[in-house]
Amino acid sequence: MIHPVAELDVAERALRAGQLVGLPTDTVYGLAADAFHTGAADRLFAAKRRPRDVDLPVLVADQDQARALATGVPAVALRLMDAYWPGGLTLVLPRNPDVTADLGDDEATIGLRCPDHEVARDLCRRVGPLATTSANLHGEPTATTAREVESLFGSAVPVVLDGGTCAGAPSTVLDCTGEQPKLLREGRIPWSEITAV
Repeated sequence: MIHPVAELDVAERALRAGQLVGLPTDTVYGLAADAFHTGAADRLFAAKRRPRDVDLPVLVADQDQARALATGVPAVALRLMDAYWPGGLTLVLPRNPDVTADLGDDEATIGLRCPDHEVARDLCRRVGPLATTSANLHGEPTATTAREVESLFGSAVPVVLDGGTCAGAPSTVLDCTGEQPKLLREGRIPWSEITAV
């Protein structure tokens, strides 16, 4: 078990080497990879048994990292970032064509979230934006503790940062590729609250 404050450098080295890291977030435990490292996303899809047509979202440290990955970001998406980031909101945006990260089969869009968890944001500051997914096998319940992540994934996830219990609702996911946001998944932030913004 690795303590996040003392051992972020261990997680950073693992990510830079293309390995997977289990990490706490403000919603649930996640698995993270450096999507710009060749083969890292393949490891993430394989460990989770996730089909490649279900693209990986990306955690970012701040709006600047997000804007570097997206293009033509609509004003409504910027308003939502201001209102809910850091927090439990994932925005699907038009992907910058210069972004070479492997996130799955869809190269036209990218799902971005700035988590309200210092460990996750610190890793994004150190390594860059991270491809991520909840720490579970595809379609199964998500692990709520670092020990559960370790027992579920074993050597496929060599570093797991322990942030206590993470058992919150998953992020709300909005498609912001058009002028009006569309709800893809209701989670931490209610749709009724978002429409008010």
